[in-house]
Amino acid sequence: MAGIHFLGKALYFPPVEEASEEGIVAIGGDLSHERLLLAYRSGIFPWYNPGEPIIWWSPDPRFVLYPAKLKVSKSSRQILKKRFFEVTYDKDFVSVITHCRQVPRKGQHGTWITEEMKQAYIHMHRLGYAHSVEVWQAGQLVGGLYGLSMGRVFFGESMFSLVSNASKVGFITLCRTLEAAGFYLIDCQVYTQYLESLGAELIPRRQFIEELQAALAMPSITGNWGELFQKIS
Repeated sequence: MAGIHFLGKALYFPPVEEASEEGIVAIGGDLSHERLLLAYRSGIFPWYNPGEPIIWWSPDPRFVLYPAKLKVSKSSRQILKKRFFEVTYDKDFVSVITHCRQVPRKGQHGTWITEEMKQAYIHMHRLGYAHSVEVWQAGQLVGGLYGLSMGRVFFGESMFSLVSNASKVGFITLCRTLEAAGFYLIDCQVYTQYLESLGAELIPRRQFIEELQAALAMPSITGNWGELFQKIS
């Protein structure tokens, strides 16, 4: 693949401006927490299928959501008001990422969350960088999402839903909580119509990198989000 960088053991990524037209920055390397942290701080994320080498992406344009611009429909407001669901943070990260890996999605075959990736993000959770949002109904986990957090930016990775509106309630609740906590940016990575309906938008990669660096310069909110965010959600 002409122009694509192939990574070895060295902890390094080429500039995102050297990405391919599709947004591929590099191939190879590993999913160590050091490399993952460098990737996200550089505006890069891993995304690949089982059996493939690790592929590192930085698409242009980039799909983001500013918490202050969250759009909540009238029907969603009614669902939130009626409290059909309970939302928690960092209560069961392993179950959330396992469901994200296993729950079938319309129009998709299989999953991009390999076992290697699952274990890497569980490790990131134990280090305090990866966080989960759980959505419960009658004591059962029915939806959720997970991602990474550094500075005042949340990097969304995946979500799942076992019942209608569960993941939407989790995402809306998270956005409101992040706004209250002073978060500036949610990285949604690549376009989906679903997230666009909630206010996500495409911005030029150059703008994303500039805003990412500004958000990363802000103090990180460390620790268990269940203890920190439950009070303001």
